[in-house]
Amino acid sequence: MFDALTGKANYFEDFTVGDRIKHARGTTVGEVENQLLTKLVMNTAQAHFNEDAMKDSPFGKRLVFGLVTGSIVMGLATQDIAENALAELRLDKLRFTAPVFHGDTLYAYTEVLSKDDVERDQAGEVTFKHWGVNQDGKVVFEGERTVLIKRRSHWVKA
Repeated sequence: MFDALTGKANYFEDFTVGDRIKHARGTTVGEVENQLLTKLVMNTAQAHFNEDAMKDSPFGKRLVFGLVTGSIVMGLATQDIAENALAELRLDKLRFTAPVFHGDTLYAYTEVLSKDDVERDQAGEVTFKHWGVNQDGKVVFEGERTVLIKRRSHWVKA
């Protein structure tokens, strides 16, 4: 069972290990997202920016840079899980499991893996597993993300 959370305030106290969230929004990957980030980070893999070089490859066309895919999936999840974040702490176990192409539409899902108290009254750490699927439901990305999230008990005054 998936909860739909977009639009609610999500504080540390709101998360329970095992919660699963289907994020409400999807987005279609345009050429601009791929080209801009690929070139900004100086990724020299022609698979991301040379259509001619890719036409005879097994894919037949350019691939979206994996870090663009991962960023989009985590971005789609952010309103639900990190709207009250104080800091992004870790990204772990990133896996790019299927190719993404310009024009593909991505959707995001999240599971709460762990929730830990830290030596701060105002926040706690939550570790999430994110995964993204394309318009056909094929998983294209998986990764874990640990976020320092505000505690409602500290930030919201009654």
